[in-house]
Amino acid sequence: MSAPPDLSVVVLNYNTRHHLRRCLDSIRAEGSTSLSGAPASLAAELWVVDNRSRDGSAEMVAREYPWANLVRSPRNGGFAHGNNQALRQVRGRAVLLLNPDTELEPGAFEALLRLLKAHPEAGAIGPRLLRDDGTIHRACRRAFPRPEVALFQLSGLSQRFAASPLFGRYNLTNLPDDAPAEVDAICGACMLVRREAMDQVGLLDERFFMYAEDIDWCWRLKQAGWTVRYEPSIVVRHQHGAAGSGRRLATTYHFYHAMDLFYRKHYARSYNLAVGTFVLVGVYCGLVFALLRQVLDRDGKRRAGH
Repeated sequence: MSAPPDLSVVVLNYNTRHHLRRCLDSIRAEGSTSLSGAPASLAAELWVVDNRSRDGSAEMVAREYPWANLVRSPRNGGFAHGNNQALRQVRGRAVLLLNPDTELEPGAFEALLRLLKAHPEAGAIGPRLLRDDGTIHRACRRAFPRPEVALFQLSGLSQRFAASPLFGRYNLTNLPDDAPAEVDAICGACMLVRREAMDQVGLLDERFFMYAEDIDWCWRLKQAGWTVRYEPSIVVRHQHGAAGSGRRLATTYHFYHAMDLFYRKHYARSYNLAVGTFVLVGVYCGLVFALLRQVLDRDGKRRAGH
């Protein structure tokens, strides 16, 4: 068997064919040996997992990107389940999780790997994620959602006092966007993980269908003694929510359910019953209000359309 590549790139897709094509084109433009056949300093392999899309995404990948390792999932089991199908097979010394609604800037692969080499203590590194309008996607660096941190976010205090070291912890808005930092968690939309660290802590937790599986992975990395780094010198474009567009009610449910699961998994034993009850009531009240807002907003748009 040939030597393992420097990097394994894993792209999970669900009904985002247009975005996926742009993402794969940006990967191909990186010009790594395994992806384009041209001599380069970086050897990489690409895995595309299609979560049983209905928009012809898998057929497009097979036809237009034959150099990709295509996995056709028999069901849509969520983010963790889909990615794990590739993670069980990758050979790279490092693994990059990449959303199909992202686009890389030239040199991103090599820059990420240089930083991973420069920080041997780092188990994972994440870049600065920018939306189409140039604003930062705040989830690219954040603190763990401890009960008090989640309370500040849900109550609006994080937004009102964004520069506060106390209230701004949820998305670390108290730190400059262009300052590299060791953080609690980075975003799974673009997340470089050291293979040694992944082998130590295991794969993504498939109990999380959507949301928080990346935070859970970072939690386990830090518990195992690795650090997690935010590196803003590397910029990746991210059209957040492309896969969930048209499924707002479902994605909202999964977001709040992930908060519940994360609390039960990592915090429930550290807090008394009163705190746990308060947290869970807050989570599901938040879910109800969020769903009601979306239903009312949708009905309002329908009435306006008449």
